[in-house]
Amino acid sequence: MPIQIRYFAAVREALDRESEDLSVGELPEDPTVEDVWNVLCERHPQLSQWRSRVRLALNHDFVGDDVGVEDGDEFAVIPPVAGGAGSRFRIRREPLDADVLVDMVSRPSAGAVVTFEGIVRNRTDGFPVETLSYECYESMALKTLRDIGSDAEDRWPEIELAIHHRIGTLEVGDTTVAIAVASPHRAEAFEACSWTIDAVKQWVPIWKKESGPEGSRWVGWGP
Repeated sequence: MPIQIRYFAAVREALDRESEDLSVGELPEDPTVEDVWNVLCERHPQLSQWRSRVRLALNHDFVGDDVGVEDGDEFAVIPPVAGGAGSRFRIRREPLDADVLVDMVSRPSAGAVVTFEGIVRNRTDGFPVETLSYECYESMALKTLRDIGSDAEDRWPEIELAIHHRIGTLEVGDTTVAIAVASPHRAEAFEACSWTIDAVKQWVPIWKKESGPEGSRWVGWGP
């Protein structure tokens, strides 16, 4: 089976393709992630200028350049991300309700429940915004949400955590992401909630395009 290459957000638009196949026969013996990247840059020379701006993933995990690649692997080029395993971790196309997450994590031993909601605002760095369009690498996004949840619960063993993220086209005032953290103590709940939204914005492969009267732009990609 060939290696499946997947592109997202600004890279997908620039290359005008969502995916393509790459035969292992086109690569050196014992190929690595770097070898795959080099062949893709030969196919699409504009990719080479973006190496410092993208991350590479193999089979839903971010990887280094020296990791080996095999037949049938899924290789993804991940632009900067916008900052379920059961219902606690979900990607949704419907409106989000933080109260639903509160119900999921609340328990008799929790003396504090902290929530966070990200809201579409009407201006970013002077750029007027009317809508945000979110897209994601859904299978990897779900896995990354689960990994973030597991990491948070390792850091703060007494918490219970839920994260829902919305995709699709959203308007000013809509909720984009909702997080709820329950803990016996408020300090841990606040700390875990703050750490979680930072991790979501840094690692989950979800991208947003801002649109308004001055045009559209992918957040994190530049002009």
